[in-house]
Amino acid sequence: MKKHSRAPRQIQSGHHPISHRSAARLLLIPVAFSLLFIWSCSGNDEEAPSGRPGFGGPGGFTRATTVEVRRVQRGEISEQIRSFGTVRAQDNVRVTPQVNMDIVAIRADLGDTVRAGQVLALLRDEPFAETVRRDEAQLQQAQGAMERDSVNFSRQQELFALDLVSQAELDAARTTYLSSRAALQNARAALSVSRQNLSYTRITSPVNGVITRRLASPGDVVGPGQPVYEISNLAGYEVRVNLPLRDWARTEVGQPVEMRLSGGVDFNSSGVVTRISPELDPVTGLGEVVISVTNRGNGMFPGVLLESRINVETRPRAIVIPRSAMVENVQTIIDPESNTIRLERSYAAFVTQGDTLAVRRDLELGIQQGDRIEILSGLNPRENLIITGQTALEDGSSIRISGAPRFTPGGRPGSGTVSTGDTVPSDSTVLADSTLQEQPRRGDGSGMGQGQGTGRSRN
Repeated sequence: MKKHSRAPRQIQSGHHPISHRSAARLLLIPVAFSLLFIWSCSGNDEEAPSGRPGFGGPGGFTRATTVEVRRVQRGEISEQIRSFGTVRAQDNVRVTPQVNMDIVAIRADLGDTVRAGQVLALLRDEPFAETVRRDEAQLQQAQGAMERDSVNFSRQQELFALDLVSQAELDAARTTYLSSRAALQNARAALSVSRQNLSYTRITSPVNGVITRRLASPGDVVGPGQPVYEISNLAGYEVRVNLPLRDWARTEVGQPVEMRLSGGVDFNSSGVVTRISPELDPVTGLGEVVISVTNRGNGMFPGVLLESRINVETRPRAIVIPRSAMVENVQTIIDPESNTIRLERSYAAFVTQGDTLAVRRDLELGIQQGDRIEILSGLNPRENLIITGQTALEDGSSIRISGAPRFTPGGRPGSGTVSTGDTVPSDSTVLADSTLQEQPRRGDGSGMGQGQGTGRSRN
């Protein structure tokens, strides 16, 4: 049979035929308008008229600030005085000559261990030896004169007893004898001084220790008050620091001290305050405090610059927060009467209320130790303290705790916060990026309305 082809029949109506591609394009138009409406509403961060956070009007959302929180807890904090000082040996002696003369020999040098009485250097002794010989001769002469006058005085006494000499002759003999005896005593004293000066030409160590400095060389002319050696007893070290009046007045003997090398990282040395100057320096206005080193760390040697922290007061159970969690408010106040300008500073912090609100708390500060600050009032233990993102917050602002689930276990869309029953580790924070509170996600059916989707339909 011969098959006949038939043309497809067209139904005459008032509508034109629509292809699948055209139908998909038409469906995108209401979706685009819906997304535009949601985007315009999400820029409003204010609360809805009903007071519920996160809704800016019918079908609208507000952007919640993403924050990180940490539990407020108690800890130990110390009030400390920071200063710098140079390490030195506790027994540090400067050896100076007692006479003026040039050095002829050096018997000990830098780094040598010496004992008390050991000869360190020799001075030229010829002039002093000559003086000793002269004084010895004068002593012998004075001793001979005194013996002669003593015999003469004894003879005059015998003759006076026999009434053979007058009283005047006896008195003259007594005077001559007394003068000879005084001259003998002077000669002995002069000889003792000259011998002492001769011994000073041998510079000796007064203590046991190690030579830390040699300040003269052979041929140098030295004299009293001019150091030649410095000797230290390396059995113990100390650090001397100079403090202003406020810190000096709070320092007491026995306070513990932590120390580290200047520019170092760890405080690996320790000591204790042993001596405090009773007065301030009239020129600098500083008071000297001596710290004895009890635990020497690595790299501690005489002459090294150390940073010290004196613990004035320690509070073991104080509420402590990081400095970065606070918000500082500075107000400039102009006093027209005194024509002065002063700054008033106040501090605050934010804690979470419920799951979505930030509450501002005014703070009263206590001890400050580095980046840790004691809070005397304004915070309570176990509250959730906002530690990042707080600078953009106001009292009652909407928040989202980073890393929190978007949905609660009950199936209701959450606000992206940790519920009040959740625990936040005190020593860690949760990290996440900023996100919209209850932001609709494409294809999950949560952003348009109940039962509506945003995906593209395909045949």
